[in-house]
Amino acid sequence: MIRSFLTLFAAKLQGQEVNIPEVSAGSLFTNVLNVVYFVTGAVAVVMMILAGYYYLTANGDPQRAQRGMHTIIYGAIGLVVVIFAFAITNYIAGGAAR
Repeated sequence: MIRSFLTLFAAKLQGQEVNIPEVSAGSLFTNVLNVVYFVTGAVAVVMMILAGYYYLTANGDPQRAQRGMHTIIYGAIGLVVVIFAFAITNYIAGGAAR
């Protein structure tokens, strides 16, 4: 990233035309939020898979089974929150673009 910045800077100093795409603040904000939603959703899914493993390997230990079940529930709640946040953000960003 630093190398590409230095290359663009050197080209500008030499008087060459530098084509940098213009991105609006709203578009940049939406793209960053989409990445955050993707990462958060992926973490929630991984946590639910791990919790399922803990639940299945509890071997009759009620505390471990309960911990696994609670983690599955919290992961599902987190996934639903991320989905709703994604939907609300895209609805607002789509409405602002019109």
